[in-house]
Amino acid sequence: MKSMNYTALDIAKWFINATDRQSGDSITHLKVQKLLYYAQGWAMVHLDKPLFDEDLQAWAHGPVAVSVYHQFKDSGFRDLDQQKITRKISSDVQSLLVAINDQYGKYTAKYLEKLTHNETPWKASRGGLLPLEKSSDIIPKEEIKKYFDKELKSQSAA
Repeated sequence: MKSMNYTALDIAKWFINATDRQSGDSITHLKVQKLLYYAQGWAMVHLDKPLFDEDLQAWAHGPVAVSVYHQFKDSGFRDLDQQKITRKISSDVQSLLVAINDQYGKYTAKYLEKLTHNETPWKASRGGLLPLEKSSDIIPKEEIKKYFDKELKSQSAA
């Protein structure tokens, strides 16, 4: 499944910079990882392609893009600073990211973590692992797409 050629870091930086700090909002490393997962899933449904090639892994605290983890791991649970954008995001992708941010960005990182823990792609990729057991198992893009396709159909039916 060919991506739109963004990197996970390109999309992460977009979410970090879209955070409305003047209203008191903040974004942590944990939160940006969950937003990446939702952006990737909804992009495959609405734009018919993943945003980025990198696979997400089923870590104990939810889906993780390892490159983004390495970029921001030193920040711990502190709010992430604005980022220098090096890649222009197309208008259709930008519209999708705004919608993702509106839908999921209002929640805390821990709430988003709980959401992902109740969703099939992360649970299936973790198999029988204990909740805090380490894993680098891939969450297959096909499984993410299948899950979000089903979510879209259930939302449409409601």
